[in-house]
Amino acid sequence: MKCQCYIGQKVYVKSSFFPYSPPSSLKWKYRSNSILDVLKNLGADFFCLQEVDEFDSFYKGKMQELGYSSIYMKRSGEKKRDGCGIFYKHDRAELLLEEKIEYNDLVKTIQDENSSNGDEQNNVQTTQPDKQKDDATKAGPTSGTVDRGDPNDPHVRLKRDCVGILAAFKFNGPSQQFLIVANTHIYWDPEWADVKIAQVKYLLSRLSQFKTLVSDRYECKPEVIVAGDFNSQPGDPVYRYLISGNPSSELITDCIEEHPIPLSSVYASTRGEPPFTNYTPGFTGTLDYILFCPSDHMKPISYLELPDSEAADIVGGLPNLSHPSDHLPIGAEFEIIKE
Repeated sequence: MKCQCYIGQKVYVKSSFFPYSPPSSLKWKYRSNSILDVLKNLGADFFCLQEVDEFDSFYKGKMQELGYSSIYMKRSGEKKRDGCGIFYKHDRAELLLEEKIEYNDLVKTIQDENSSNGDEQNNVQTTQPDKQKDDATKAGPTSGTVDRGDPNDPHVRLKRDCVGILAAFKFNGPSQQFLIVANTHIYWDPEWADVKIAQVKYLLSRLSQFKTLVSDRYECKPEVIVAGDFNSQPGDPVYRYLISGNPSSELITDCIEEHPIPLSSVYASTRGEPPFTNYTPGFTGTLDYILFCPSDHMKPISYLELPDSEAADIVGGLPNLSHPSDHLPIGAEFEIIKE
């Protein structure tokens, strides 16, 4: 069973964002065919794509022609056009259940602003200035100055319009094994690490509840894969929390019930995290991960090799005529062992 994670955006691919890219590589007519070629050549059983727009007009139908069914969650917000998609080979697995995650729901979990007295009682705390400065130097591309409201108001701070998907599958054939796939795109800003932590805590809390629901309803022990663009580098608080379930104390959000679920990174547990999954002149680093819940019945047996920084087809930065996204696809093959 193969699982891939990939960024397939159109809406953010503009010459003003990528002035170094060949102009023809940014045109949707070229890029759409190039993206489809990438997905076709990878041939995974499951694809987790982020920054997907043109879902109804392109991805859904084109992937269906290749034998994939799909689940899509558009980002919240009137001006947001992209979202997350899970594409799966319907001859390999049957979709049983799905849940959509809107991280804006975090706003509902915090107390009314009038019931708190200053920052000390806020459920979501801002990062310390030194911490912000440190994170800004090492994690993630920036998107310019944006008016996001009062950053000290957690009701404003948590409303970032990010989303995720949870889906439960049963494999076709004699094995009858169950798999949960989660796909997400976490907020980008390196200075807002507390928001990212709140989002991944909510993701894992929902994932734990979803796993219990699937286990009880189908009397099974589902395997778990979590993939996405987490906009955080190895060693950052978000990465540490995903792997250990134990974030730094100053970043803890008290409004979310803890549901720790053990996760390991496919790449870290085999060859080590790649030096980068996002490659541009302004930022180069690893932001994307495929995580899995360690089990006796599912093991990663191979992973997709990524090019090094000297490779001719990435020199100068992505996207380009060889790579239609500024993120490289990552992937893993898992062995499913019958109970």
